[in-house]
Parts: sequence; structure tokens; C-alpha cells
Amino acid sequence: MTPVELSRTVLHAVRRAVDAGELSVTVPARAVVAPPKPGGAGDYATNIALQLARPAGQPALRVAEVLRTYLASADGVTGVEVTGPGFLNISLDRPAASAGLVRRIRREGLRYGHGDTLAGQVYELRVPFEVRAEVLADALARIVASQGGRVATHHREPDGIGGIGDTGDSRGASPGHHPPSEPFELRPCPAPEDPTPLGLDAACWALLHPAPHDRPRITADHLVQRESNPVFRVRYAHARTRALSRNAADLGFTAEAGDLEMEALLPPLPPLVPLLPLLADYPRVLATVAALPRPDGVAAPSRLARHLVAVADATLLLLPVVLPLGEEKPSAAHRARLALAEAAGTVLAGGLSLLGIDAPDHL
Repeated sequence: MTPVELSRTVLHAVRRAVDAGELSVTVPARAVVAPPKPGGAGDYATNIALQLARPAGQPALRVAEVLRTYLASADGVTGVEVTGPGFLNISLDRPAASAGLVRRIRREGLRYGHGDTLAGQVYELRVPFEVRAEVLADALARIVASQGGRVATHHREPDGIGGIGDTGDSRGASPGHHPPSEPFELRPCPAPEDPTPLGLDAACWALLHPAPHDRPRITADHLVQRESNPVFRVRYAHARTRALSRNAADLGFTAEAGDLEMEALLPPLPPLVPLLPLLADYPRVLATVAALPRPDGVAAPSRLARHLVAVADATLLLLPVVLPLGEEKPSAAHRARLALAEAAGTVLAGGLSLLGIDAPDHL
């Protein structure tokens, strides 16, 4: 279960409590779920009870207890604990969730993380005649389309810099849902020089990886094929996952997620732990970027780029233990690790394509 799916599960629990007459509130448009903070428990936590306490006219702890009953009976949830002033800490069926996530990514392929939450939404972007703004607009158009929306681009003369802002009044609107008439001004810090000599892929990365309000670096560092270069790490990690699939086929075995707890099949190296959560969080990252920019530039393609770097770094730690070593025979652990590596490669390829960057199978 991904954070996006768990958020829907939380909202469904609220709806069931309202239908049963235990809560008298308007079901919110979204429920924030995130890894629990220190002092929390379980796999994810949500503050939905605190959010609903005032409109429900009940203490947050009482709201949390009501929702706990409905959440505890949801598919894939193994436990719900109330902590602090009313946080709901949710534990998931980790073996089923891990294997199910990997199967889902491999089944959906490059469309993993895509959705229809923005179906019917048309965003109007006002874009200056400047290369970074053009690249940013193109990436936003692809990411918004991945969530079912559409971007209409209108060009204007550059009149300033300083991040991305909107010129309309979005007060009262839910995140990512703006009326078609509300325009957004794209005003990223412009490129200091022509990025064309870097080539298409490196140039796109150079312009998209920094936050919109940060000045991009147009240097040959983006072409260096070593680990210090983030775009190289992302593309290299993807190419390595494809090479592992070919090598595994030569050894006579293929990927299989299985029903085992995938974390137990990984070597006892703490840095490996984040890979599954990072893959699960990918749909939420896309949805956040597609919600279109805020003045702080957080909801921008740079967030997707940084997420891909994190996925790549975690993937590179996994890859050395995917194939059998020496006289070792392929086992369920090797098949599960290969499935996880292939899923990670799929996410990397999908994310790069949304940024307009090629993900070669050989590098």
C-alpha cells in the first residue's frame, strides 16, 4: 500500500464514520500520511483526527478512537495505535505490502504513479521566452498529464525572476485543484548561459534539478560519468538494473516478488531500508509536483529530480547482492531482490521520462 493509497483508506474510514453517524463532519479532500515522528509507532501516521476535532465538536482523542476502529478493519492494515494528542499510527501488512508494491510497479511499468486526480483540470502557464522557463514548462506539462490534467502555455516577455508563483487567488481551493481561468506565472531564476553545449539530457537536468529560485550551474560537471554527478548516478542505476535482468536470464532465473517479507531478503545494511518506502512514495511525489507550483518552489520538477537521486542511491546499494555469487544457486531471495531492482529501474526510467531525459539500457 502506497502513501497515496493509505491516504484514500483514511478518507474512506472518515466517510464510514460519517455514514454511521459517529462523526458529523465534511469529509476532507485529502488526508496527510507520513512516516511517524520520534515517539510514534507503526509504518505511517496521520493527524486527520486533530484536523477534524474542531468541526466535529469532539476532542481529538475521541475522533481518533472512532476512526481507529474503521481503519483497523481495512485491508492491508494490521494495527492502529493512538498516540500523543490524537495521532493515528498505522501498521501495515509489510510482507504483503512489499511484494504487492513490487508486483504493481512491474505490472504498471512506466505508468506507475500515474493517475486521474487532475482529470478535467486545465492549468494556464505564463512562460517567458527563456530557456529554463521553457524546459520547466515542458516538464510540468508532462507531470500534470501523468495525473490526468493538461497545461496550456502562453508566452510573455521575461519581467523578473524569483521562483514560481501564481497570480490568481487560490484561497479555499484544495491542493492541485485550481479553476481553469487561474493563471500561473513561471519565473525561475534564468540560466546564466546557453545550456545547449551540454546536450539535451544533461541540459534538462542542469535546469530542472535545482529549485526554481536557485541559479542553475551550466558546467561540464553534468557530463562527467562518475558518482559525483547526480544525473549520471540516476541513469547508471537504471542501466545497471537492466543489465542485472539480462545477466539473471543468462543464469536461468527471472524476478519473482513472492510473498516473503522483502526486507528480510536484503542484506543487513541499514542504508538499504529506504528503497521500498521511496518506491512507495513515488506516486505522492508526482501528485505533489502536479499540484503546480507554490511561491516557495517546493512543488516543482526539482522535487522529482531529488527523489530520483534518492531512489538511485538506494538502488545502487542493493545491486551487488542481486545475483548469486560463486557456486551459489539462485534462490527465492535472489528472485525477490531482482524483482525489487527491476521495480526500482522502472521508477527511475519513468521519472526521467517525465523530466524529458532519456534512460538508456546501456551506459
